[in-house]
Amino acid sequence: MQFTFQQYHFVMKSSLAHAFVIMLLISCSDKKSERTGSTRSNSIPVKVAAIDTGNKTNIIVTSGLISTEDEARLSFKIGGVIERILVEEGQQVRKGQLLAALNNTEINAQTKQAELGLAKAQRDYERASNLYKDSVITLEQFQNSKTGLEIAQQSLQQVQFNNKYASIYAPSDGFIIKKLLNAGEITGAGTPALVMSALGNASKWILRAGLADREWAQVEKGDKAEVTTDAFPGRSFSAVVTKKALAADMSGGSFEIELIVDVNGLKPAVGMFGKAMIAPSKTIKGFSIPYESLLEANGQKGFVFVTNDRKTVKRVEVIIASIDNNRVVISDGLNGYSFVIISGSPYLKEGASITITK
Repeated sequence: MQFTFQQYHFVMKSSLAHAFVIMLLISCSDKKSERTGSTRSNSIPVKVAAIDTGNKTNIIVTSGLISTEDEARLSFKIGGVIERILVEEGQQVRKGQLLAALNNTEINAQTKQAELGLAKAQRDYERASNLYKDSVITLEQFQNSKTGLEIAQQSLQQVQFNNKYASIYAPSDGFIIKKLLNAGEITGAGTPALVMSALGNASKWILRAGLADREWAQVEKGDKAEVTTDAFPGRSFSAVVTKKALAADMSGGSFEIELIVDVNGLKPAVGMFGKAMIAPSKTIKGFSIPYESLLEANGQKGFVFVTNDRKTVKRVEVIIASIDNNRVVISDGLNGYSFVIISGSPYLKEGASITITK
């Protein structure tokens, strides 16, 4: 079969046109693939978790020192020079035992002076009484002598009372926790010299601990707790909150609470370190999210990435109510959101595209 020149020219033009169309289709397909690949490469793989809502129970963890309920700071009634401190820290003592005493030189002189004053007032009164009977002095003078006698009697009683409390005696069975002063030091009236803890069959063991203000607001008297201590590994003791301070400790700023601890017949030492996990009776309204989702936590504030459409993310600020058992309770900031990012957050930014992975 032979082609004319016109036929040959037509075939060549048709072939070129077909080739151009095919190349154009291939080019468009490649660009579409590049755009698709680019979109996929910009999507960051992440894992998400559903945000739980509802009332949450916040377990509060705190720590402090174990002591007995009856703790006394013993001091002298009057000031003076300490002559003897007869006990050491940790020593057991019996009720009525002499623990410390002041030098009694000055006290004895005051007592003798009061006795002499009383003797003189007694003589003056007897003399005035006889003179009044003989109408030598007036009734007013007689009454003044009687008042002088009564004043002298009261002065002697005061000195004798102070003399009695120039020594410190144990108010009950127990042991010495702390010795604050030593022999030879000058002390003022009411300045603590010894700290003593009562220890008897009816004594109760307590844990004193400090709470932050938001934790203090959640705890109520009667709330249950569990207490552990390194002295008895593997054991926990039930406890109950019995006291809440109504003012913050000026030195640390925390609010002190006391828990009575049931030691089950054991005898811990005063000053042992104890850890308490308190279950408040109050519940808090909030959101529960995994700990891994929390970013840049600072005090009560933090940040998380959230998503509703599971395609893009948003960075939001949240208020932290508590952290417990690898879960974070959020009091505010997650309203209207369904999912929180728990993996891949370091690579995210506001509005980033995501791909959910399992």
